[in-house]
Amino acid sequence: MAGRMVLGSAALAGLVRPASAPDPADAQRVLPVLPELTGLLPNRGLRRGSTVSVATGQPRRSGGTSLMLALLAEASRAGSWCAVVGVPTFGAVAAAEAGIALDRLALVPHPGPEWATVVAALIDGVDVVVTAVPATVSASVAGRLAARARQRGSVLVPYGRWAGADVTLQVVRGVWEGIGPGRGRLRRREVTVSARGRGAAARPKEITVWLPGDGRTRIVPRSAASRPATSATVPRRGPLTLVGSA
Repeated sequence: MAGRMVLGSAALAGLVRPASAPDPADAQRVLPVLPELTGLLPNRGLRRGSTVSVATGQPRRSGGTSLMLALLAEASRAGSWCAVVGVPTFGAVAAAEAGIALDRLALVPHPGPEWATVVAALIDGVDVVVTAVPATVSASVAGRLAARARQRGSVLVPYGRWAGADVTLQVVRGVWEGIGPGRGRLRRREVTVSARGRGAAARPKEITVWLPGDGRTRIVPRSAASRPATSATVPRRGPLTLVGSA
């Protein structure tokens, strides 16, 4: 079965390394991302110990899920372990199509009231930890998780509103191509992604990419970006749940 089944915080012990184990950050301080996304990040990749937030907008139109998958893909292909917490609609098929290795992916769809404990345990031993942000998360809890990521050399990727992230990425515009007047098939989506943050990421940046499109993420040429595209709203693909938690 693809992925790993996680039943609770106690069951995470087999996935994480002991606190005394060598920090993999010594070997690779920056995890790779797709070449098209390097310009959005101050280290041209996911720096270990950093917090990179993926902000979300209105459901089905924000493009946040596609951006999150694209952000994980290259690190996963390079051998990094990834975890996704609190996203029950996360689709394993879409993840595989994006290039994420399912045999190095841990899913915790429903962390329950132990959310912070589950995320902290995964930070201890997983290279990249994506977590949906609960509405009730406090600034102190968020700060402790970010500090733990810095200490352990993990990359924390909050999926939702998160104050104090080193970099916040967000899809600010998106249109689909392929639908004509009453006919056609969706082929690809042109999205504009913004990046803002602090320190080296204080200067806002934007790129326009096909996401998804033609089987890969690509920068949209200026000539194509200037053409009007057909906007369409389509139903979300039904989720495929492979693992769960009690």
